[in-house]
Amino acid sequence: MLCYYVTQISCRALLFDLDGVLVDSTPAVARVWTNWARARGFDPEETVRRAHGRPSLTTIRELLPGSDYEAEDREVERREIEDLEGVVAAPGAKALLASLPRSRWTIVTSSTRVLAEVRIRAAGLPVPEKFITSSDIQNGKPHPEPYLNGAALLGIPATDCVVIEDAPAGVRSGKAAGARVIGLLPISSRVELLSAGANWTVADCSSISLQTLPASGHDLQLNLTETASDASGRKT
Repeated sequence: MLCYYVTQISCRALLFDLDGVLVDSTPAVARVWTNWARARGFDPEETVRRAHGRPSLTTIRELLPGSDYEAEDREVERREIEDLEGVVAAPGAKALLASLPRSRWTIVTSSTRVLAEVRIRAAGLPVPEKFITSSDIQNGKPHPEPYLNGAALLGIPATDCVVIEDAPAGVRSGKAAGARVIGLLPISSRVELLSAGANWTVADCSSISLQTLPASGHDLQLNLTETASDASGRKT
């Protein structure tokens, strides 16, 4: 029988990764990168793993040194925009976002703005007025710039924010920015997320809830529901 633990944390804002956190686009991402890898003679499984949670341009530069990076990147993006089959809201994402004040959360994604907006709308989620994409930064995850910029958009120090991520590169980015990080399973293992610096791991956004709607300027009070195996080895 599973045992459940409720951990209470407070913060001023939440910074969400998109793919694998708010939007389940895993099948589409895997299809696009698998086809791209096969056409260029790379191992599909390793390519998909390498591409997870990072700007596509970074992966292309690593795998195809000396190529026309921009052209390759445009082709990957075109395929991702066209392939929306199975792109849906991740478990718990709609309910969690609906419970939060709009001024207390935003999205920080490695996708381009065009692709991010297409996926957010395909999943039926609200599009933030302002959010951070690969189009807005010079240094992608695991560099701290994405989450530092996301916090700055909200006018809240990154140290007062909690990042929600599902990729080790994103966890490292959030931690380097000074935020605490909740790691989501199952694309990355609990060991991988904790090794990258995650403070907590939970199954998905349905394991995160807002206790009460905060008064203006007050901290968000969050409950994290963890299983016994989630809680083991967690960092505080």
